[in-house]
Amino acid sequence: SGSDGDASSETPSSTALTAAYNTGDAALDGILNSAHAKFVTYDYDAAIEILNSNPDYAENSDVKELLAACEETKSTLVRADVNKITHVFFHSLIMDNAKAFDGDADSKGYNQVMTTKSEFLKILDSMYEKGYVLVKLHDIAHEVTDENGNTKMVAGDIMLPPGKIPFVMSQDDLCYYEYMDGDGFASRMIVGENGKPTCEMVMDDGSVSVGSYDLVPLLEDFITEHPDFSYRGARAVLAFTGYQGVLGYRTDPSYETTNPNYEADKETVRQVAQCLRDNGWELASHSWGHINFGKRSFEDVKTDSDKWASRVESLIGKTDILLYPFGSDVGDWHPYTSENQKYEYLHQLGFRYFCNVDSSQYWVQLGDDYLRQGRRNLDGYRMWKDITAEAEGRPRKLEDLFRAEDIFDKSRPTPVPEM
Repeated sequence: SGSDGDASSETPSSTALTAAYNTGDAALDGILNSAHAKFVTYDYDAAIEILNSNPDYAENSDVKELLAACEETKSTLVRADVNKITHVFFHSLIMDNAKAFDGDADSKGYNQVMTTKSEFLKILDSMYEKGYVLVKLHDIAHEVTDENGNTKMVAGDIMLPPGKIPFVMSQDDLCYYEYMDGDGFASRMIVGENGKPTCEMVMDDGSVSVGSYDLVPLLEDFITEHPDFSYRGARAVLAFTGYQGVLGYRTDPSYETTNPNYEADKETVRQVAQCLRDNGWELASHSWGHINFGKRSFEDVKTDSDKWASRVESLIGKTDILLYPFGSDVGDWHPYTSENQKYEYLHQLGFRYFCNVDSSQYWVQLGDDYLRQGRRNLDGYRMWKDITAEAEGRPRKLEDLFRAEDIFDKSRPTPVPEM
């Protein structure tokens, strides 16, 4: 009927995104709430399947209304151009500006390459308002195997309503290095009481507090509040080095004699890594020793990659993503070929997604056996460059995401020094 049509056309915007159905029928509520969760994260087929799963409720008005909203929204979807997907990245977030910017030897580096908590939250707000939706690297392209056993990377089908813009996010160096102790950062990652990944942070009095002290729990909080910021449950890519362990645990063999909890910590890392995967996070290599893949010899790249496999991948599980340290790629902009010894070895180890650093809006290269993507650093240095762009006769580079002046933390020392 006409009135049903009117109601359904309003549903996506007028129904609270975190709406909880409470009809007094537990089974019906289960169906409606499960379907609604799929609906707001753009998985319309899954929502429709859930709504049609129990014929007893076929005539229920809530079921019919949500079905109509799914069908209607589905008819408007636009396939994303995978060659035009931006990828933004961060390092560990500064939780205590006074400690990070206290003028000591590390302050300058933090000012350049780190982002503060308030900046990160403002960036999320700005991107959400502009219609950005977080997707996984594996949504952009994935490997398929034909009947002869040959594999090929093919573009993914990211289907979003008009006005929605897919993007990828990543975080480098999720290790909580020793030099960061006492500088206003989280100390390690744990599995929270609700089964979600969260962080510990050492307070001034030496006590340990559990809370949203870095990108992972802050993004989880944001998506809980704005489920439509995530495409089908996508989260960010998290990249690890290994030379001081991962996730704040000193798990590298070099700590075997000095870390009394060495074996227990390795087991904890396995559990936290599994928790991250279960919650939609993609895990990646950032090399074992944070080495420059572009400049170092093939032997160095091989040695480092083997160390990463035995010392990090053995704990966090298999990954096919490599985020290049320093953004330094093993090739130029030309497609990778098997003549490239470094690429060939990394491919043998199972890597299929390779991300360098590129300050342009997007750079994507889909090969037969890999996906490459450029990443944009949203840190003190990049924001300061945008703020001073006009005065220095340069184009701004972040305007598609946010206006840097609105985000930049007032407590940062300026000017932010050149890299």
